[in-house]
Amino acid sequence: MFGKKNSEDKKIDYKKLNDVIGLTKKILKITYILVVIIGIYAITLIFKEWNIMKFLKTFLTIVSPFFIGVAIAWLFDPFVRLLKNKGIKRTLGAILTYVLFIGGFLIILSLIIPLLGNQINDFANSIPTIFETIKGWIDGIFDNFANIKNFDVEAVKAELFMKIEDFGLNLTESLPELLVNFIRSLFSGFGIFLVGIVIGFYLIISFDNVNESIITFLPSRTRDTARDLMNEINIVLRRFVQGTLLSAAVVFIATTIGLTLSGMKAPLLFGLFCGITNIIPFIGPYLGGIPAVVVAFSQNLTTGIIVLIVIVIIQFLEGNFFQPLILSKTMKLHPVTIILSLLVFGYFWGIVGMVLATPIVGAIKSILMFFDERYDILNFDN
Repeated sequence: MFGKKNSEDKKIDYKKLNDVIGLTKKILKITYILVVIIGIYAITLIFKEWNIMKFLKTFLTIVSPFFIGVAIAWLFDPFVRLLKNKGIKRTLGAILTYVLFIGGFLIILSLIIPLLGNQINDFANSIPTIFETIKGWIDGIFDNFANIKNFDVEAVKAELFMKIEDFGLNLTESLPELLVNFIRSLFSGFGIFLVGIVIGFYLIISFDNVNESIITFLPSRTRDTARDLMNEINIVLRRFVQGTLLSAAVVFIATTIGLTLSGMKAPLLFGLFCGITNIIPFIGPYLGGIPAVVVAFSQNLTTGIIVLIVIVIIQFLEGNFFQPLILSKTMKLHPVTIILSLLVFGYFWGIVGMVLATPIVGAIKSILMFFDERYDILNFDN
């Protein structure tokens, strides 16, 4: 009797054991998240205390041509591989790719720069008229408050008009200096870009061996895993970049056509601005559309309404078709995650950080999901 009782006492309760294991996994997951948050906070404090951000910014500025070269080689690698599969040697394929790229780039510049220069000049000349129109709007708005007691409408209006005139005067006076600084920065950036193109050419010739060269530094037992991980990240980022550039190009072309048909001044300038800012998820379309709408309403009411409709339609189509397709099928990130990453990266690195936020966070998630699928570390599926 005693032997039977002991065997029953020693019987394992698998239900309780599974509950304990499940609770342990949840605790480990929460602990992991807390460790990550604390680690990020600690790194932020260290960067701030040791002034590492300034050093990194200087370092990245110096080595930026190398990163440009890597990005160019990475973007052009699929086309060079396609030519190689067609029987064209990789070196010759790289030369053909560069000829097509540089030729197309120069043709686009030769077509856009003269038009853009003329439109910038026309827009600069129309700035006084735009400010006069804005003052007219404000004057009409304040007329509605003229009968309010104990409210000096004329004093408030005069103060506001003075600030608008000062702003317009400063803008008109500083515009030539701003253009000179912009052109200087443009040529400086163009020089860095040229160096990056040269570096990219040498990299693309042997780009198919770059991954393997990196992998050889790893222990042999981890090389297959590293190779699969790099391929996973490469696929996700390439799809995101290609989709984002396609979306920005569509927005640029559609917006330019729409603004031209509406009769707005400098449609190419504002269309280009909308296309560039569209690279920033969620926030970018609003940044690009607001200036165009404000300037259009300053011309006349009809043009303003038409431009507003054009911007809304284009951004509606882009926001409901292009952007969800890009972000959901490549990044698979929640909108809140993307917005938080934009705020954090924008705070530290400005517009450049906002552009890079989504692909970086998406790559980090791909790495976490990759290891979770292999080793069930975080148990994301539960």
